[in-house]
Amino acid sequence: MSIGPTLETARLILRPPTPEDFEGWAAFAADEEINRFLGGAQPREVAWRMMCAMTGAWVIRGFSMFSVIEKESGRWVGRLGPWQPEGWPGTEVGWGVTRECWGKGYAVEGATAAIDWAFDLLGWTEVVHTIDPGNINSQNLARRLGSTILRQAVLPPPLNDSVDVWGQSREQWKARAR
Repeated sequence: MSIGPTLETARLILRPPTPEDFEGWAAFAADEEINRFLGGAQPREVAWRMMCAMTGAWVIRGFSMFSVIEKESGRWVGRLGPWQPEGWPGTEVGWGVTRECWGKGYAVEGATAAIDWAFDLLGWTEVVHTIDPGNINSQNLARRLGSTILRQAVLPPPLNDSVDVWGQSREQWKARAR
């Protein structure tokens, strides 16, 4: 039983997480380099709680991050999409893909589909990306999506990180798509 939609791009399937995704989530969470700007590597138990929190958000909010599945191989390669826990500084579309997939364009491909979905079906008027000021790769991805720095914010507890809030309005996104 699906708790949310499935989106498809040329190379990816975006769908709500399933129990079969956990090993991928756990490996992702344990990777120091991936999590350098996401609070550091986490053990399996924390990965489980995060996957369950994101899955539960589908029920509570009606949206959350998708599991990213590579069409060609069928493997879990990341998580991305809408994210707005309590106290979050905006309606975010965030991303994270496994290191083996860095440089393949999966994050921009998936984020583009997720942003379209957030604007068209969730009715959002703004999409943001909360990015650590030192995370050059995510800043470059935000630029590729047409986002600019809108403001600074502090993430809610327990994170408490100072971040740059990148983003754009629905009108800016739609004008760029034309």
